[in-house]
This record gives sequence, C-alpha cells and structure tokens, in this order.
Amino acid sequence: MTYSQLIKLATWASVVVALSLIVIKTWAWDETQSVSLLASLIDSIMDSAAALINFFAVRYAMAPADKEHRFGHGKAEALAGLAQALLILGSIGLLLSQTLGRLWDPVVIENTPFGIIVMAASMGLTGALVLLQRQVVKQTKSTAIEADSLHYTSDLLMNLGVIIALVLATYGHYGADPYLALSIGAYVIYSAWGIAKTAFDLLLDHELSDEQRQRITQMAITHPLVLGMHDLRTRQSGHMQFIQLHLELQDRMLLIQAHDVADEIELRILQLFPYADVIIHLDPVSIADKEVHAKTERFTTL
Repeated sequence: MTYSQLIKLATWASVVVALSLIVIKTWAWDETQSVSLLASLIDSIMDSAAALINFFAVRYAMAPADKEHRFGHGKAEALAGLAQALLILGSIGLLLSQTLGRLWDPVVIENTPFGIIVMAASMGLTGALVLLQRQVVKQTKSTAIEADSLHYTSDLLMNLGVIIALVLATYGHYGADPYLALSIGAYVIYSAWGIAKTAFDLLLDHELSDEQRQRITQMAITHPLVLGMHDLRTRQSGHMQFIQLHLELQDRMLLIQAHDVADEIELRILQLFPYADVIIHLDPVSIADKEVHAKTERFTTL
C-alpha cells in the first residue's frame, strides 16, 4: 500500500473504533455506575474527537507543497497532536468532578459481569487498532498516527484497570473504584504530556535524534572523496525530514565531479529517509576550515 493509503486506513480505523467504544462503554456505565468505567468512557470520547482531528489533519499534511507553503503542510500533524493533548487534559476536569465525591462516599457498583465483558471487548478492539497503527507508523513515520497509537496503548492499561475495579467490586470492595479512576487520570495526563512534547518539538523545528544525525554524518564522511562535513541541520515536518549539510571537498575538484559526489551522498541519505528533502552545499576544504573557525568565533562571543 502507498503512504497515502496507509495513513487513510489508520485514520478511518481510529474513527470507527473510537465511536464503537463510546457506544458500548456508555451502555456499560449506565448499567454499572462505575466511575472508573466513566473515566474510560470520557477518554474514548476524547479519542473520537482526536481521531476526527487526525482524520482531517493528516489529509491536509499530505497535500503537496504549493507556492504559499514551499516546505509542504507537514506541520499540520504536529498541530493535530497538540490538539489531542489539550483535549485529553480537558477531559480530566470532568473525571475529577465525578471521582472525588466517591472517595468519601463509595457507590455500589451494579451488574459487574456485564461491565467486565464490555471492557474485555474494548481491549480486543483497542489492541487490534494499536497493532494496525504500529505497522502504519513503522512504514510512514507519521507523527499524528504515532500520537494516536500512544494514546490507544495507554487505553489498554486503562481498560485493564477498569476490569480490576469491577472484579474487586464483585467481592464488595467498592472503594477501589475511585482510586483506580484517579490512577487512570494520572496516566492520561502523563500520556498527554508526551504527545504535547512531541508536537512542540516538531513545531519548533527540533533536530532529529543524535543517532539519526550520527548516521547521516557517517553516510557523508565515509565517501572516499569527502574530506569533511560541517553545519548539519535537520528537522522533521510530518512524514518528511529536511536535512542540510556542507561537504568539504578538494580545492581543485571539477564542479561536475563534486556534483556527482553530492548526488551519491543524497542517495545514501534517501535510503535511510525516503521522504527527506536533502540540500548539500559544496565547500573547498581550505575555505571550509575558515568558515567553521569564523562561525565558532561568532557563537562564542554571543
């Protein structure tokens, strides 16, 4: 399947699963009155909103570059991730309002076997979606799908927590329900922070990881005609990476030969980052030494 088809499949699956979970969890909460199950329901409502945001955001992000957006629309994925984090945090207020009162006045949970069956079915649906999303992320490196997958992975733990609360309630331990709900809420906040941090990094043009930068460097400096490399700059935008670097070559190398060297290194980089936009600047090695020294002096005097 193509990049576009994989992304569309993942977003459609996320929307369908989120809406399905809302229906069955609403039914289960009405039957059981479990506040930990309510926490899971609220999270599923946020999931559906996030899934719809992703549904439209990733399609916009996949739009090709145009004269008003020369670097493409990839940052729409980061905005979608940030919106997801804000939605998740907003759901915590409703959860707390329903949970805190139960700490002092536990409510009898009813029809727990039905609630357990529903939550087990929820885990099955969620697990299948996470497996699909991980395969899509592996092939596309989509930030929005990765954020969605991270949240659904946390949902698996939440659903397990709800099942534990319902099992305990079956044996008369109703007080555990609000504490598990609060634990779920804390984990949701942690997940939201992770999603928001990733989104901020992309919006602020954070560098690729040290490991990725090291691999790019090795691809450049191991070429037999390359004498050195400097000014490596990288950033991520949606599924694309933007990579810029300066190659240091022999002073009297012919331009056509230098161009061939740059093309060979670009092809090496594209094997690792197939959606990358690579810009390579060619420097005579004698000039490169002076440039690096001048830039070092300028930064140390700031």
